[in-house]
Amino acid sequence: MNIRALIAEDEWPARAELAWLLQREKDVTLCPAAETGDQLFTLYDQHRPDVIFLDIQMPGLSGIEAARHLLNGDRGNERSPLLVFTTAYEDHAVEAFALEAVDYLLKPYDEKRFKQAMDRIRKRLSDRSPTRVQPLRPPLSLHRDRLLVNHGEKMVVLSPTSISYAVRVERFLEIHTEKEILRSKMTLQELEYKLREFPFFRTHRSYLVNLDYIQEITPWFNGAYNLMLKDESRVPVSRSAAKRLFQLLGR
Repeated sequence: MNIRALIAEDEWPARAELAWLLQREKDVTLCPAAETGDQLFTLYDQHRPDVIFLDIQMPGLSGIEAARHLLNGDRGNERSPLLVFTTAYEDHAVEAFALEAVDYLLKPYDEKRFKQAMDRIRKRLSDRSPTRVQPLRPPLSLHRDRLLVNHGEKMVVLSPTSISYAVRVERFLEIHTEKEILRSKMTLQELEYKLREFPFFRTHRSYLVNLDYIQEITPWFNGAYNLMLKDESRVPVSRSAAKRLFQLLGR
């Protein structure tokens, strides 16, 4: 048995400690590690790990929120990932086991408890049917080119390609389309996950942009930039996001 394991942990010391423990297990292959809940979705789609060691407290989406998204996306799929929550606190144990977590490890890690968690992982994986072939990607919805968005008292059906950008404004999410601006109670993280198969990118903690709508990029200050979109909207690009944006655009 070869177990593909992915670590989602924002703190380097805890990430390194857990990676060291996993590397000592002969039947474990480590996938690249995620440092945020948002980054986890991309790495999960790329590597399809058998088990995710998931920190509960992370920037952006918490581990609990990220787990709900993953399980909802793979609901009914026998090959959905096993979850082991990792945390310095015991407060979230009930939520973790409500999500059918295999185990709940406290930091700093105890090697004996880690071994017990690995035994549970192996048992759970061995119980799965060997006749099922794991799909390379989760089954796609027949309506993946449609997005359902709450707007006031109604639900609006959108084509993802009609969205130029979205921005968090106070308690709402403003979704700018070719025809209108929708105000939704959806979070920016939720929208980003729903649009993960389309060319959208977080240019800033409050902005999600459709890369196909970018017309111009101009320097701002301290390594940040501004985007001019085709509808003449202006969107900021943080210094930390600029390098990745240029890579995506082929620079």
